[in-house]
Amino acid sequence: MQTDLITTLAGPKAAPVLAHRADLIAASLRNQQAVIAPDDPGGLPPAARLFLASRIARLNGDDALAAHYAGGAAPPEDARWTAILRHVDLVTTHPKDATQADIAALRDAGVTEPDIVRLSQLIAFMNYQVRVIAGLRLIGDAA
Repeated sequence: MQTDLITTLAGPKAAPVLAHRADLIAASLRNQQAVIAPDDPGGLPPAARLFLASRIARLNGDDALAAHYAGGAAPPEDARWTAILRHVDLVTTHPKDATQADIAALRDAGVTEPDIVRLSQLIAFMNYQVRVIAGLRLIGDAA
């Protein structure tokens, strides 16, 4: 998992920009490790995190990033995971529409407070990663 995924997926034309941003790459790698394969995954096991990461990348139209995270097993079809998937989709595709009621729906479905935080971190990181890669691809295309 500790590959320089951003540089790889941004493409070779973005390399000159990234050569000056080793700090960005290092921080992104640390955050990737923390949200995808943390020491304490809580109620979001690594396979589910990979599944969610791939789903978020797909929802953002980044098939290459989705393929990188593919291989995570689909979570069980129960109320808890239905609520998690709904929340992931909502925050990824329509973040301004997310409300406290959506957090309450996670709680009502049995998602614990620590897992709501873990889920929020995963969603935020993946949407960040998608946008950084997309921006670097645009820079590379303009070069």
